[in-house]
Amino acid sequence: MDQKLQSAVSESANVTAKPPVQPKRLGPVMGFVSGGVAACGAVTLTNPFEIIKTRFQLQGQLTKVDASKNIYKTVPQAFKLILKHEGIRGLQRGLGTAYVYQLFLNGCRLGFYDPIRSFLNRNLLKDPKGNSVAINVLSGAGSGFFGALFGSPFFLIKTRMQSYSPAFPIGEQYGYKHIFDGFKRIIKENGVRGIFVGADAAIIRTVSGSAVQLPIYNWAKRTIEHNNLMEEGTLKHLTASSISGFGVCCCMQVFDTVMTRMYNQKNKELYKNPLDCILKTVRAEGFFALYKGFGAHLARIAPHTIFTLTFAEQTNKLFSKLSKD
Repeated sequence: MDQKLQSAVSESANVTAKPPVQPKRLGPVMGFVSGGVAACGAVTLTNPFEIIKTRFQLQGQLTKVDASKNIYKTVPQAFKLILKHEGIRGLQRGLGTAYVYQLFLNGCRLGFYDPIRSFLNRNLLKDPKGNSVAINVLSGAGSGFFGALFGSPFFLIKTRMQSYSPAFPIGEQYGYKHIFDGFKRIIKENGVRGIFVGADAAIIRTVSGSAVQLPIYNWAKRTIEHNNLMEEGTLKHLTASSISGFGVCCCMQVFDTVMTRMYNQKNKELYKNPLDCILKTVRAEGFFALYKGFGAHLARIAPHTIFTLTFAEQTNKLFSKLSKD
């Protein structure tokens, strides 16, 4: 009887000792599509906060104004104001362009992150399965660079569409009807180079955010798993995503304000480059002007990061199954 019990325990231990089946890694193309689809799902829910953030960042540009006289005062007040005067359509202004932008930006960020990390691990650490923090940061920054470069023209048009308000105009008003109208008018006025205005600020912004987004997310997940704080599932992904979203917002805020202002200006009339924008903004409005819209930014980027990375977990599983079939 003891031998049978010992044998059963031994078999049970062998079963539990088997390593968990790891999901198949997606290639660059499938990763690009999967990351883009996940981001589009997220942006549908967070686009209104992007509009509010944009208008906060342009409000009172290069002027010392009494904050009490600002049109937009708080995120809830701005939400109600836009809804009242511009309707649901106003809160979702530029959504179609945002979809295209997300496909390029997050498709690159989520799709190229693992290939870049694997390449760096093989060539720098000589360990394909390495897990260096420095390599993770470099991989996030690298994937973010390509995402920002390819996505910048779409973010440019999106920013200009979202800053437009028939009721309370803030900054330059362009009134693009749709993405194609935006491209047509920009190229007509400034040539092909015009669609890459502000790309330098976009790259700095995105690289800074990408450098910390996935590393923080992966660190949070590993910490939760190592300490057995939560079981595998949606709650664990939401928690790790929330931590990642806060870190991204803190790193990106200054560059996000700079990028918004450079995108909204006409023909570099106000700012020559990102550094010039920072210096002029601080000089005219004070240092904390660079953090205008931080609340709206956090209200957007935290849930956006949560939804993007949570959806990405699901889309990655779906595309992994499809790639097997």
